Parts: sequence; C-alpha cells; structure tokens
Amino acid sequence: MALKWIEILTGSLEQKKQYKQNVARMEALPAPYAAAAKAMHRYFLYQGGVEDGDTMVRMLGDLVDMWERAAVDGTPVADIVGDDPVDFAETFTLAYGGKRWIDKERARLQKAMDDAAKEQGS
Repeated sequence: MALKWIEILTGSLEQKKQYKQNVARMEALPAPYAAAAKAMHRYFLYQGGVEDGDTMVRMLGDLVDMWERAAVDGTPVADIVGDDPVDFAETFTLAYGGKRWIDKERARLQKAMDDAAKEQGS
C-alpha cells in the first residue's frame, strides 16, 4: 500500500531503477563512446521532451545498447552519428513517439488561435 502511494507521488520506482542501471552502463563505456552517449543523453533531456517514463527508459536503454555495440565493434563515433549529430539525435528521439511536453503547449496555442478567431467572428 505504501509503495503504491509513493509511486503516485514520485513515479514508478522500477522505471527509476532501470534508468539508473542504464546510466551506470553508459558511464562504464570506454572513451570516446561514453562521452558521445552522455552528450546524446543530455541532448535528449533538453530536446526530446518525453513525458512518459517507459518511453524515456526504453530510449536510454536503446541508446546505451547502440554505443555498447559500437564500442565492441570499434565503430568510429562519426560513422554512427554522421555529419550532423543534432539531426541524428533528433531523428533518434522521434522514432520513439510518445507524449511530449510540447504537445500540451501546441494544443494551448491552437486553442488560443481558435478562440481569437471566434472572437473576431471568423
């Protein structure tokens, strides 16, 4: 009972555990893969805007999997991200869909414009 109450306030404890495990895996990567993974993770937190914990945990797990495979294979970082790492990171996050914080703001903007148009009699 207490666990359910805590999770209502803080979110899933299992998700937090998985997230921390993925972060530990990321930090254990050899250089330069750890630096690349950390940079992408940071960018995801700012750009991705994913609200769903399951999606975020899955995305981070897949990110770490990708960099672990690259490290094992010795694939150069530039071969993974290409010439435009920003485009690569944004395309990576878009592949996960899910609800994002910006969705609420888009709906709010649309409603404001609709209300303004109605006020003008359009």
